[in-house]
Amino acid sequence: VYKRQALKDEDWATWSIKLGWPVQGVFPPGMVDYTHINGVHRSHNKQLLLTSDDWGLVNLFRYPVAAEGNKSYSYRGHSEHVVRAIFTPDDKHVFSVGGYDKAVMQWKVL
Repeated sequence: VYKRQALKDEDWATWSIKLGWPVQGVFPPGMVDYTHINGVHRSHNKQLLLTSDDWGLVNLFRYPVAAEGNKSYSYRGHSEHVVRAIFTPDDKHVFSVGGYDKAVMQWKVL
């Protein structure tokens, strides 16, 4: 790829990186240290986006999350930071992995 504009409207098979146009709204307003979001995972049907963070939360957004301050649903189950959260292939469940608690949790998507 010689010009970055060539990838502007590319339809990626997955999205698991916390920087980019369709996920720029996952950061809380005023955050200057982007390290508190540990992971991002888009659902396979491209309707939802998960984030896992240093506050022990699994956050669920509608995808894309292109504007700062987009509403999310936040769920607490881990005692400390959440390392990663991912959708199952059918998008009906989410698995999250905690850091210090070393717990794996399964969540149902309603």
